[in-house]
This record gives sequence, C-alpha cells and structure tokens, in this order.
Amino acid sequence: MDKLQKARAMINEVDSKMAELFTMRMEAARLVAEHKQEHGLPIFDAVREAQVIENNSKKIADDEIRSYYINFLKSTMKLSRQYQHKLISGMKIAYSGVEGAFAHIASDRIFPDGHKVPYGDFESAYNAVVCGDCDCAVLPIENSYAGEVGQVLDLMYKGSLYINGVYDLSISQNLLGIKGATLSDIREVISHQQALMQCYDFIKEHGLEQIQESNTAIAAQKVAEMKDKSIAAIASKETAELYGLNIIEKDINGSNFNTTRFAVFSRAENTNKASDNNFLLLFTVSHIAGALAKAINVIGEHGFNMKVLRSRPVKDSNWQYYFYVESEGDINGTEGQKMLSELKEYCDELKVVGNYSAQITL
Repeated sequence: MDKLQKARAMINEVDSKMAELFTMRMEAARLVAEHKQEHGLPIFDAVREAQVIENNSKKIADDEIRSYYINFLKSTMKLSRQYQHKLISGMKIAYSGVEGAFAHIASDRIFPDGHKVPYGDFESAYNAVVCGDCDCAVLPIENSYAGEVGQVLDLMYKGSLYINGVYDLSISQNLLGIKGATLSDIREVISHQQALMQCYDFIKEHGLEQIQESNTAIAAQKVAEMKDKSIAAIASKETAELYGLNIIEKDINGSNFNTTRFAVFSRAENTNKASDNNFLLLFTVSHIAGALAKAINVIGEHGFNMKVLRSRPVKDSNWQYYFYVESEGDINGTEGQKMLSELKEYCDELKVVGNYSAQITL
C-alpha cells in the first residue's frame, strides 16, 4: 500500500468515526435546543462558544494545526446553531403591543426564529405563558430615564414565572406624523406613558397636548389611520416604516442614554451555576424592628453585591410593601443557599424570581 492509499484508508476510518461523533453532537444540540425553549433562552451564547474554543484548542499541540481546528470548531458550532434554530422555529414569544413596538423589536432580536404573539397588555402576555399558550414572554422591567415598569414588577411578585435572561435595548424615540406634516402642524402627541415621560422636555418646549396609549406602536397605528396633520406619535423608526409615517424629529427623548431592560419570562427555573450569574429576589419582611436592615445585611455578609434595591406596595394590603433586589452572584451555589436559609428568619415571603447570566445588549 503506497502513501496515498494509506492516507485515504486513514481518512475513511476517521470520517466514519467523525460521522458517528457528529451525530452524537447534534443529538446533544437537540437537547440544548429543548432546554433553551423550556427556559426561554436564546440560541446564540457567545460566552459559552468562546469557552469551548479556548478549552478544546488547548488539546492541539501543533500551533499550525490548532488554527485550523479553531475554524473547524467555529464551523461545527455554526451548524449546531442552525440545527437548533430549525428545532425551535415554532417557539411562541408573547409580548405586549403590536408589531413595531419596542417589545416586538426586543423579542425579534432575542428570538429571531420564534413566532411573536402580540397581546394587549403586560398581564395578558404574562398569563399567556402561565397557561401554556406561549413558551415565554418578553416584557420591559426598567427604563434608564423613566424608571421601573411597576406593572411588570407586580406580575413578578404575584405570578409564577421565572426570569432567565435580561437584555438591554437602546431606545430612540421619534416624532412621527403623516406625510406632509411638519413640526409646526403638530398639536397633540400620542404614545405610551413611558415614552411621554422620556420625551417630556421636548413635549413641554413645543406646548404639545399628551394623549396616553397602551403602546408606542399602537399610537403610530392610530396616527396613520386618523390622517390628521395635527396629531403625531412618539415611537421607533421601525414603527414609522411599518405604518408609512414620516419621521418629523429624530431622537426627541430627554437622554441620549435611553435604554430599556427587557426580561424573558418562562415557566421553567434556570438552575445553572455560572461565574457571571445574577439573581433577582423578591421578599417581604417580618414586622419586627430592623428586619429590613438585617435582611440586607445577610445578603452582603454572604458576599453578594446588590445592584438594585426597590420597594413596591403590595396591591391587596394597605401600607404593606415588598422589596425587589438585583444582585451579582450564584444563587444556586453554597453561599447562595446559605443566604436564602438565613433570610427566612427575617422575611415572611421570599421568592427567587430570576437567575441569569450578565445582561446582554441587543
């Protein structure tokens, strides 16, 4: 047997083994896709893929071959993502609003292959996941300019869903009008309460009357239907394109750093342990002196860095409040479990709502 025949025999043997291993790897990818669908997680995980490349490339001693192996890994992971996208293409994503709303934009960027299902309000979108009509919901929890979205926080407190991902979406609010309308024509603006708050300075400067609507995209839809030059909407540029409106003024929000944080809610709790984990905790404190201070101290004593602490009134009980904490750290690790155990001494209610990797910018 000459060198060529020997090489071909080796290649045939290796290819046969690789076909078997490739099948096993794609079966693992299928299981990953099922997990991500259950937990409302996106297909692409840049951190995980970087770890795979770093760890596996160390197994190749030859520097020249290592570079080819890295490309091989990247190609294999790309095929894995494509397979996963196909598997979860029927995933249903609930959001509040209509096509073109910021929640729709966020949903599309997180789950490009998912089927986006619009609902009239936050509660309806949330409950669509609770009852199983949808796999997950993408809802806003905070805007950097207008603050928390209280309705969604209250759903977290009373509901049964978990947050397994948090994403930042940069928000650019624009004044949209029908074709031919100019700024001097506008007398009224329609938009969601949050958008009106974000654009308060612009609205005040131009003496415009405010009309609240349940969603920015619905506001744009109404302006398109009314065909009135004196009425404008405040919404995204994507919405302008969708409803055939002109952008009269760009970026009218009061801050150039206007970002909305969206959370992905699902029925399954994320129990993964990771070094970059964050968690979201809700609790009420016992009616004893210093209970809140002691609860906060417990969190710090176990090495967890609180990024956010808020209070919200309990809707069905006068002068009662629940507390909302976002913190860095692994809630499923040893220290996390010890912390939860100690918190029970000071908390009447204690609920881990979210466990997610560091938030991602869309």
